[in-house]
Amino acid sequence: MGQQTEIPSARSIIAIVDDDPAVLGALTFSLQVEGFTVRAYASGAELLIDLPCGSPGCLVIDYKLPGMNGLELLVELRHRHVASPAILITTNPSLDLRDRAAAIGAALIEKPLLGEALFREIRSVLAV
Repeated sequence: MGQQTEIPSARSIIAIVDDDPAVLGALTFSLQVEGFTVRAYASGAELLIDLPCGSPGCLVIDYKLPGMNGLELLVELRHRHVASPAILITTNPSLDLRDRAAAIGAALIEKPLLGEALFREIRSVLAV
């Protein structure tokens, strides 16, 4: 289930969903180094199970996930009244995917995650 580093305010929690253990570990570590509290999930189902622990301040979700893709997960989260800002990460997104992400209010960042793009987007949506 989600790995939590401390008991923070929900606003400061970044929830990461990625089924690639290397990416999940690297993102978790990088965000913790930047001072964020991170909950890491290997699937959308894990995040949905953990939701009673509170909505995160920001969601970082891989598009290609087992079971349900990142957009389907975001739609389900919105149905559950989770209004946290969301960032969808993926490789080579189509115009249709970009449009669908924008329609549900998710930012889209392309992999590979180069430079500070993800950190800038997280800080922007959290206004930190």
